[in-house]
Amino acid sequence: MPVEGWTDPRFAAVRDAFARNFIDHAELGASVCVTVGSRVVVDLWGGHADEARTTPFGPDTLVNVFSVGKGLVALLTARLVGEGVLDVDEPVARHWPGFARAGKEEVTLRWLLTHQAGLPAVRRRLPPNGMLDWDLMVRALEEQAPWWEPGTAHGYHVNTFGFLVGEVLRRATGRPVGTLLRELVADPLAADVHLGVPDAELARVGEFVWPSAPPDEAEPEGLDEPGLLAFNAYFNPSGLSGAGVVNTTAWRQAQIPSTNTHATARGIARVYAALAAGGALGSVRVVDAAVLQAATAEQASGIDRVLQRPTRFGLGFQLTQPERPLGPGDDAFGHFGAGGSLGFCDPEAEVGFGYAMNRLGTRWRNPRNRALIDAVYACLA
Repeated sequence: MPVEGWTDPRFAAVRDAFARNFIDHAELGASVCVTVGSRVVVDLWGGHADEARTTPFGPDTLVNVFSVGKGLVALLTARLVGEGVLDVDEPVARHWPGFARAGKEEVTLRWLLTHQAGLPAVRRRLPPNGMLDWDLMVRALEEQAPWWEPGTAHGYHVNTFGFLVGEVLRRATGRPVGTLLRELVADPLAADVHLGVPDAELARVGEFVWPSAPPDEAEPEGLDEPGLLAFNAYFNPSGLSGAGVVNTTAWRQAQIPSTNTHATARGIARVYAALAAGGALGSVRVVDAAVLQAATAEQASGIDRVLQRPTRFGLGFQLTQPERPLGPGDDAFGHFGAGGSLGFCDPEAEVGFGYAMNRLGTRWRNPRNRALIDAVYACLA
């Protein structure tokens, strides 16, 4: 598979790893971008933007990067904390009065950001594709009682994270999350990241390939409480995680902050280049350095109630951990996306990293992003 783009000669091994992903790991189309300091050292792309292999995957091909968007929501929240608009230890109900129901009166923004709010799923069955209706999702979360006592445990809020934190941001600023992302981060940094793809950019969006059909709309019978929690976190409403709808215009243009951010690897890496430098790139500062440092300190770790494996979080950011490392250091943070996409930075090594691809792969320890990360650090050694 021809690989296009550029690498600093020192990072030739990253090009080799990227090329091997097409041979060894069924890559269809992808891009990867790496920065060290403020300098781009890897900017590669290759493969196809569609399953039929009729359209080349280019440097400007946008793809759905799923939970990479959670890191961007975490950044927006930190930005607003630094500006005094938000306080992570105030109850959510201060900005969102309707949230103060069903045992959630004292739930704080900190607990939303750290997946400790007990709200990873809606229990009552929602109509198909209800995630495309922001108000419907907000009302459902207002009604939902926590699945566990808030603040006592953490469990990955797979899809609800974006609606929960996003509604707090919307109430506090009067602007939807996609608008905040564009105005506070994407436009100032000239970073190609979008929450709600504009009409003018739809032609650049690549097809995303799922390996299997989506589950039935009805929940399976006989699920115990943990099983129901996990199923609903991913599939209530049907289409919530993107299965069956990811390639529709309605999905691409919706604002589902946990799940449907679209970006290029260049765009992701540019955001994380700023975060690697303490929140600024050149003359553009997107977040206060001290607030960012607090947002990337460990807040929750251990066995996750939803995923049933170890996870580790700051205030919305995933933190490096032995079971899923972001390089050899201790300070790296960012967020993985379903099936392999990834954005992260390592402040100690001054690394910013973006990877975007369009074929769903292994969700937990993805061999494609693992090979790229390992190659980057081998080149830095």
